[in-house]
Amino acid sequence: MAAQISESDQIKQFKEFLRTYNKLTEICFLDCVKDFTTREVKPEETTCSKHYLQNYLKMALRIPMRFQEYHIQQNEAKAGLLGQPH
Repeated sequence: MAAQISESDQIKQFKEFLRTYNKLTEICFLDCVKDFTTREVKPEETTCSKHYLQNYLKMALRIPMRFQEYHIQQNEAKAGLLGQPH
């Protein structure tokens, strides 16, 4: 049975998502967009923004994996300590 997330937790998660999204787009925009003389997006701006997004997605996938690895190591260490004779 799936755990129910309260409405207030859903709102908090959504607000956190929006903060992250806004921060990412702001950093990307400030670093990638240099020319305001045309309405067209230049190829180097597209490349730069794709680079930012790819790095962010890699990071977003890597962090949970590292937390999982850390918790596995901690649990193994605890199990090792419990199995040792005193």
